[in-house]
Amino acid sequence: MANTPKKGYSRKGTHGETLRKQSIHQLYRRVLRKIFRDPRKFQAAYAVSVLFCIAVAGILVVASYLGYLVALAPSMPSLEEIENPDLDRATVAYTVDGMELARFGRQNRSWIRYEDISPHVISALVSTEDARFFHHWGVDVLRTASALTQSIIGALPLGFLNSSFQRQGGSTITQQLARNLFNIQIGFAVTVERKLKEMATAAQLERRYSKQEIIEMYLNTVPFRHNAYGIEAASRTYFSKSAADLDVLESATMVGMLQANTRYDPVRNPDLSRQRRNVVLRQMIRRDTLSTDRYQEIYDTYGDSLTTTRLRTGAVTDSFAPYFAEHIRIWLAGWGDTSGVDVFGEGLRVYTTLDSRLQRMAQEAVDTQMKGLQAVAECEWSSASSPRFELGGDLDAYQNHPCHTEPSNRWAYFWERRSAYLTAFVKETPRYAALLEESVPEDVALEMLLEDEAFVDSLKTDKGRLEVGMVSLDPLSGQVRAWVGGSDLRIDRYDHVATAKRQPGSTFKPFLYATAIHSGHHPTDSLKDERFVYRSPDTGAIWSPENSGGSTTGRTMTLREGLARSLNTISGQLILQVPAIQVVTFAEKMGIKSPLDPVPSLALGTSEVSVLELTSGFNTLANLGIYNEPTGILRIEDRNGKVLYEHQPVPNEALSVLTSSVVLDMMRGVVNEPYGTGIRIRNQYGLTGYDFAGKTGTTQEGADGWFVLLHPKLVTGAWVGFNDRRMTFRSSFWGQGAHNALFVVGDFTRRIANDPESILSQRDRFPLPEALGYQPRAPSTLDENRTEW
Repeated sequence: MANTPKKGYSRKGTHGETLRKQSIHQLYRRVLRKIFRDPRKFQAAYAVSVLFCIAVAGILVVASYLGYLVALAPSMPSLEEIENPDLDRATVAYTVDGMELARFGRQNRSWIRYEDISPHVISALVSTEDARFFHHWGVDVLRTASALTQSIIGALPLGFLNSSFQRQGGSTITQQLARNLFNIQIGFAVTVERKLKEMATAAQLERRYSKQEIIEMYLNTVPFRHNAYGIEAASRTYFSKSAADLDVLESATMVGMLQANTRYDPVRNPDLSRQRRNVVLRQMIRRDTLSTDRYQEIYDTYGDSLTTTRLRTGAVTDSFAPYFAEHIRIWLAGWGDTSGVDVFGEGLRVYTTLDSRLQRMAQEAVDTQMKGLQAVAECEWSSASSPRFELGGDLDAYQNHPCHTEPSNRWAYFWERRSAYLTAFVKETPRYAALLEESVPEDVALEMLLEDEAFVDSLKTDKGRLEVGMVSLDPLSGQVRAWVGGSDLRIDRYDHVATAKRQPGSTFKPFLYATAIHSGHHPTDSLKDERFVYRSPDTGAIWSPENSGGSTTGRTMTLREGLARSLNTISGQLILQVPAIQVVTFAEKMGIKSPLDPVPSLALGTSEVSVLELTSGFNTLANLGIYNEPTGILRIEDRNGKVLYEHQPVPNEALSVLTSSVVLDMMRGVVNEPYGTGIRIRNQYGLTGYDFAGKTGTTQEGADGWFVLLHPKLVTGAWVGFNDRRMTFRSSFWGQGAHNALFVVGDFTRRIANDPESILSQRDRFPLPEALGYQPRAPSTLDENRTEW
């Protein structure tokens, strides 16, 4: 019995020889039996190992045919497409001081070079997405086999093993890039054909590009939320910084989003984003791209807190100058159509004239003053007795008073007394028109909408919203430096700088006075402040202008004083001596583009103009008679730096230097004289010592308030009012441009003056007329005692 051979051994040869004669398969089964004594576990492990071997073999076979697939598959991307991928790139607009203004594109994508990407991003990417990236040829055979095996096992009924194996992807970074670049040709279907196309394209990419170029392309093509494509656009969207400046936590957050950009969005799902970020950090430690000491240092500083974001999407509404950005976008679209340039897909660089520092000051001034003025309007109409006599001119008092803090008080008396307005407003809405189109009777449609509480509240809010338009121009060039087109572009896209046109009121008077001075009149010429009647020789129509408040002094006043006091009686008499048609001619030469009606009432600003036009006309005065068309764009370059457009100013002389200096000197009185309508610039905003000229303006019922302030380095114009002219301030005090638009300009100018790097200097002066050879003459009376023309 002792010589009886044991089961499984050969009767011949040594023990080692016998082992060698057994198959590898048999040995492997014996080893598994020793490890897994439970028959069920043995069968499961055996099945897993067999499937893994089959997957590896299959991958090796597939890999050997990749070249063959490239040659035969008709739907594969061509070699030309692989070498020159067609990508939409957003056009980026910059301010004159180098800040990013906005992005315009179908896809918000800006290309960033590999060497300019934060190394933390690259470390996080490779550690998490493709650890062997720098060692494979586009397809990681081991990873693909592992993914295939786990996917198959995860789908089989193997009991306790199923929870450990789930279907997963085995795509390398290069394969993901292939899908990003050629998603149409490759597709996203979970099929063998799609996977083979992806692998074949990855192999071609690896042949034509270096590893660094592949990472660069990948990070510039991956999609994020908010229409951001690529790491640069996403970095600016979520952190308001370039991808070059991302720190470790920010980089891990960005890379974490690649798995599921909505689920791990740090703004939408901050806790899930933090958890995913930590997974990426652990992978970086595991792959030795982040040391444990550095990780501990980060943890000691920030703990397990959320990653701080500063969301700013590529949408125009998220620009710090949204109305100007939208103005530029519209201009670019027209220029692109004319020039044959795809401005929303070719990655252009647009250099604008806007100064980001001035823009932020302008926005802050508008936000501050408009909150107060909005409270004033709501409080004035809150009850039968206006609180103005109680609260005076203190905007903060209005904002803290129950007439504003309690929503039910706002405009309550207005809607009570003017219910007919609400009916009219409802009938002008698209919803009312839609009901009529559905054959609903008018009275029924009106009743339906008036009973819709949410609809009525929304309509009242819209009508009661005070709006603003403010723009600042460089007098020497006409370049736009600041532009606030309204309260909020997300609420109202109507631009109150370039698009909206309103009656300018008395702010139009300097065009009349400039025409008069050019025609031979002098600031010392005088007219009587009294009512007069003008009868048109053509139509017989009667015109008899009144001053604000309806009062007259009966005194004889110089033109200089009449302009400073903004007296309609003086301007009305003056335009009858200076034909209105001449005023139209000079106003157009100075920058007014809107049609002007050549009638006497033009002197009082009855023809509508935009804020941009009016400010541009004043800019001509500040530039001593030289008109430069206002511009917001300096240059447009393609993504390679080739100049496609460059603004070429065309200066035109609208007035002589002498005439301009005389009118400017007269306008000094508006802000310098105690009786000047713009004196608040000095005594309320403390802007003393600066050489300012200005003009206020108000239209009937206080529907429009205007103010323009001129300085040798900056001209700023503003309008304040409601979109609907039927909505007004209740009192003539707050309805005046001197008490609304002036507040906005005054606050803005004060912020500039207080800035350490202010562009305004007290040394900058407009030339005095006498220094230019002007010879003042003795006062003369023009048509004294004439009361009817």
